[in-house]
Amino acid sequence: MKVTMIGTGYVGLVSGTCLAEVGNHVLCLDTDADKIARLQRGEVPIYEPGLEAMVRRNMAAGRLSFTTDVQAAAEYATMQFIAVGTPPDEDGSADLQYVLAAARGIARHMTGFRVIVDKSTVPVGTADKVQAEIAATLKAQGATHPFAVVSNPEFLKEGAAVEDFMRPDRIIVGASNEQAIALMRALYAPFQRNHERLVLTDVRSAELIKYAANAMLATRISFMNEMANLAERLGADIEMVRRGIGSDPRIGYDFLYPGCGYGGSCFPKDVKALIRTADVEAGLQMQVLKAVESANEAQKHVLAAKVRRRFGEDLRGLRFALWGLAFKPNTDDMREAPSRVLVADLLAAGAEIVAYDPVAMDEARRVFGPTPGLHFAASAMQAVEGADALLIATEWKEFRSPDFDTLRTALRHPVIVDGRNLYDPQLVRLLGLEYFPIGR
Repeated sequence: MKVTMIGTGYVGLVSGTCLAEVGNHVLCLDTDADKIARLQRGEVPIYEPGLEAMVRRNMAAGRLSFTTDVQAAAEYATMQFIAVGTPPDEDGSADLQYVLAAARGIARHMTGFRVIVDKSTVPVGTADKVQAEIAATLKAQGATHPFAVVSNPEFLKEGAAVEDFMRPDRIIVGASNEQAIALMRALYAPFQRNHERLVLTDVRSAELIKYAANAMLATRISFMNEMANLAERLGADIEMVRRGIGSDPRIGYDFLYPGCGYGGSCFPKDVKALIRTADVEAGLQMQVLKAVESANEAQKHVLAAKVRRRFGEDLRGLRFALWGLAFKPNTDDMREAPSRVLVADLLAAGAEIVAYDPVAMDEARRVFGPTPGLHFAASAMQAVEGADALLIATEWKEFRSPDFDTLRTALRHPVIVDGRNLYDPQLVRLLGLEYFPIGR
């Protein structure tokens, strides 16, 4: 099949490339000429394991191409996927300007039946707005091409997005048009040969499924973070608590790891957007989700609070090594990353920071710019050398088994403040280090 993918951000590039991998011919459209030029050279602008090799392989095979030509993209395929950004507005709602602009671009250049697929994370009712936008554009041009709008939300975890797309847990398709449903089934058939994974719903339910899923996962994280804070106060071990409740099949173990808060492009934005949608569109106050959001914002300050309790409120003259800047491992994404709050808190208290991340260094330099007091190291151990303590904000694999003897010698004070509970507290303390994890 031929597919047009509008948007070459995280969702669009991964989705388009994976669709090409199973034999489809995919044309990816973006208005960012520099990004398209890089992609045409085989340079992938985001870090995602396995993606760059897949992009180059499918480009070489002639199944994947990139363009800035809106007309060419609209004319290329019956299947038109919209995978553009939906950044939060000041009020927390999702900004749909790029989604609606993409819809207008398709409508202006339609040459026949089109299936417009909302792949972006969008609030309930967006498909209706896309439908109206296309209908109005066609009417203004005196055109009467038939079309259908489908909701097909993505469920890609950054750091495992290629695997998630190629071996999906479920494929949500919100649609009512029989021809569109048949085309979506055909498109996704290669990804569910083992058993049926496609869940067919109405459009509005599909839109809500995406937000509900992310809100549930965010809720589990914030719940465990609050339990971890309570465990510290009560002298309990949150790891034992996690195992105890996770063994209940009604609860399970996934997303029950306490830490220094969630971040990224999805959970914070989607929780805010769902709260806003409920308030404005339905007149409902989402009490649980408001608490989830509040708990997460507070949790991002926990590591700095541990540092101040150990070293005092005035951190002038102290230097801290920071391992991890991305909001999670296997990505360079720093959107809403807990590390950003930690850096701001420590710098405000007068500290210096030497930071290291295996992948996100370039993104960190872009995000922070020339920030006084913040420096970057070429390696994890270079960051630690001469620091007063080591702080851990991202659970990268290379941080999991350090040489603790070397760490103790390199640090001015043998202190580790661990926001991801990477180590066994008893072992680390037996090796002569002060260890401050979350909830243990």
